[in-house]
Amino acid sequence: MTDLVTTALEAHGGLDRYHRLSSATAHIRVGGSLWRLKGREGILDHAAVRIDLHRQHASHSPFTAPDLRTSLTPQRVAVETVTGEVKAERLDPRASFPDDVRAPWDDLHVAYFAGYAMWTYLTSPFTFTSPGFETAELPPVTEEGQTWRPLKVTFPDHIATHCREQVFYFDSNGLLRRHDYTPEVINAGPAAHYPSEYREFDGIMIPTRRRVYRRTEDGTVARDVELVTIDVESVLFV
Repeated sequence: MTDLVTTALEAHGGLDRYHRLSSATAHIRVGGSLWRLKGREGILDHAAVRIDLHRQHASHSPFTAPDLRTSLTPQRVAVETVTGEVKAERLDPRASFPDDVRAPWDDLHVAYFAGYAMWTYLTSPFTFTSPGFETAELPPVTEEGQTWRPLKVTFPDHIATHCREQVFYFDSNGLLRRHDYTPEVINAGPAAHYPSEYREFDGIMIPTRRRVYRRTEDGTVARDVELVTIDVESVLFV
């Protein structure tokens, strides 16, 4: 592990504590212009998302109806009842996304994107120590009057996420302040994601406010439109 990875792990609660936990359930409110663009405004206005910490699985509920939930693994996404009856299913879900950024999404598109995204957010930076992940510290940058240390993280092929290479920026305390990636399934170019308003839940530090903006070709962050907003009300780790 690099020194920066060690610093980030300790700041977010410590790897030993994380390894003693198996799952997290977060109550969230999700908004932003992306959902209007995809014809799915309000679909995740208020939901719970449950993730497994040591394998990639995520489930949002309720999803489109009080008795429905999603189920996400890297090569499968489904909508099912709370008793496990499959209502809709798609294998190799990443291949199903339309190239046209203006094309609407169906329920399974939403379930896949939201599932892998929340799994990525709630397990970082702890997953960086998992098999197949590669990390490299980049030169420091200055933003918002602070010096942040960027970490380039290469995700393994077996993990569903925005893109293989992502950059995480940590402040002097080791907390995540910015996350850059290109959400490939949207096909709309790179994004800058700002986590803030940290709270401790069961010993793990979680940002309760997340805002995602478009990055222009010259790297400028276009803050005039919030692509995705995520507000976390509570998280339970077990």
